[in-house]
Amino acid sequence: MISPSVSELQNIVSICERELNLLDMQINVRKSCCMLIGQRYNVKCADILSGDGTPIMWVDSIRYLGIVIVRFCKFKYSLDNAKRSFFRSVNALFSKIGRLASEEVFLHLLNSKCMPVLLYSLEVCPLNKADIRSLYFTVTRCLMKLFRTCNTDIIGDCCMYFKFKLPSEIIPCKFQKFVNKLELQRCTLSC
Repeated sequence: MISPSVSELQNIVSICERELNLLDMQINVRKSCCMLIGQRYNVKCADILSGDGTPIMWVDSIRYLGIVIVRFCKFKYSLDNAKRSFFRSVNALFSKIGRLASEEVFLHLLNSKCMPVLLYSLEVCPLNKADIRSLYFTVTRCLMKLFRTCNTDIIGDCCMYFKFKLPSEIIPCKFQKFVNKLELQRCTLSC
């Protein structure tokens, strides 16, 4: 639920609880939480109480549909969980095939199995230059391990040779595809 103020959020929670009670359901307070985003994101707020008086916790981050949204003055998300999952999948790949497979096979598997983990839902998130550099560094570190080099020029040449796209090339394409799909849906609904 999104609310412009804490008092409005309390009202919304109360209304939702009344409707859920009519359906013999209730809010699970242990799985519910609140978070502030906006100019006053660092202010301590009054507790939001459930119908039985149990407070709903205020948190610094929320995981929603696979992305971690963090408390900040504007909409912001954390890439740490995605990068951690990416490294976990790359290490699993290395543990299974190691150096037995060719670089071409490994890059194909990296592109098809690991990159979606890293880039999941980023087409709808506003990325700044620091985020793109962070994603670039994450992928480049794996490529450095694969090609056994620390030289970014060699990594760039290998990417060009193997036609391996880095996040800075993939994200704009994913964003454009997302916008086109949204436009198509909007046109379909208006017709």
